[in-house]
Amino acid sequence: MNTELLLSAAAENPYGFWAAMEEGGPIAWMTFGVLLIMSVGSFYILFTKLLQQQKIINQGNKVRASFWNSANLKEASGKLEKKSAYRAIVEDALVAQEQHGKLTDPVDQHDWMIGSLERSKTSIGNRLGEGLAFLATVGSTAPFVGLFGTVVGIYRALIKIGASGQASIDAVAGPVGEALIMTALGLIVAVPAVLAYNWLIRRNKGIMEDLTAFTTDIHGYLMSDGKVRPQLAAPAAAKKPAPAAQPKPGATAGGAPTKPTVRS
Repeated sequence: MNTELLLSAAAENPYGFWAAMEEGGPIAWMTFGVLLIMSVGSFYILFTKLLQQQKIINQGNKVRASFWNSANLKEASGKLEKKSAYRAIVEDALVAQEQHGKLTDPVDQHDWMIGSLERSKTSIGNRLGEGLAFLATVGSTAPFVGLFGTVVGIYRALIKIGASGQASIDAVAGPVGEALIMTALGLIVAVPAVLAYNWLIRRNKGIMEDLTAFTTDIHGYLMSDGKVRPQLAAPAAAKKPAPAAQPKPGATAGGAPTKPTVRS
């Protein structure tokens, strides 16, 4: 019974959300549709980028755990996933090392390897940055889309005031309510998009720092023929037993003092 009363009261409320949409007509519905598309797109990008970032973070943890325990880079890359970002960097480095010997006008091997690793790392960074421009666009334009609905609502209120000849609450409540709702919708869409953009940018920065460190390690390994590699964390040394207490002078092994020897 209470549910029926609430539904009935909502249906009879002339100043609710749906009533404001009906008051605004096609322009209000169009504005609401644009904001809805922006919101859905923002959350879709947020969740997909979080999954992508977490996958690369997990790959980095696996690299730190077991990658440098292998005998060579080919064996180490085989431990990684086929579509791993770290494996792509290793494979590109091995290809660059092989191609350097085929150059007719060789360049310095260090410069050639640095360029190849940087290109591979930049490609991964570009993939991580896909979709973030949409979030930035939504965060900057959604308030203005809502403001457009606000302007239309205020315009309708002014028309009603002019047509009725008096600024009564009944005449302007509907259009003004529509205007305020559009303003709120614009902010509701913009704020999560801005927060998501800043959060994803910060996570991307951390991932790229790890990739930069990894490419530096790969470069040092290849340029030294495997002699230079990251130092792995050594296992904690076992605690040495405490040295036995030495007996004090004038005491026996049992700890009792010895009697002095008297010579005749």
